[in-house]
Amino acid sequence: MQTSAALAELQGRDGLPLIITSAERGPAGYLTVRGDLKNGAAETVVVPAELRGNERDVFRAGPSAGATVVDFARSKRYYVLRDTDGRPLTTTGLSTLKAGERVHVFMQCPAPPASTTTVGFQLPQFDTANIQVSG
Repeated sequence: MQTSAALAELQGRDGLPLIITSAERGPAGYLTVRGDLKNGAAETVVVPAELRGNERDVFRAGPSAGATVVDFARSKRYYVLRDTDGRPLTTTGLSTLKAGERVHVFMQCPAPPASTTTVGFQLPQFDTANIQVSG
C-alpha cells in the first residue's frame, strides 16, 4: 500500500530523485519498498546503468535494481529477492525517463527482525536514506 507522505527523497545523478513512499513487512517474511523515480528535467534522462545489481544471477536472468536495505544496528545488508527462475523481485527494464515522466518502482528483500523499525535504503549513485518500516 502506498502512502501519500514520502518516507524519504534520495537525490541521484543529474538531479534524478527517488521518492520512497512505503516500506512494509509482508506476512511471508519479506520487505517491500515502493517509490517513484521522477524526471523533473526538461529533457529525457538516461537511468544510470549502475542502478542494476551485480549478482551472479544477473548474467543468467537479467539485471535487478542495485538497491539494498541495511539494518545498521545488526550490521546486516539485505539484497533483492529472486524468484525460482532467478528473476529479481524488483522493477526492471528502466533505461530512460522522458521529461516529466514518473515511474512507480518497487523491490522486495528479506525483512529485518520485527524489532528493527528503521533501515537504511541504498541505491548506487543515490544518497542513503533512513526509512521507517511498517507492518
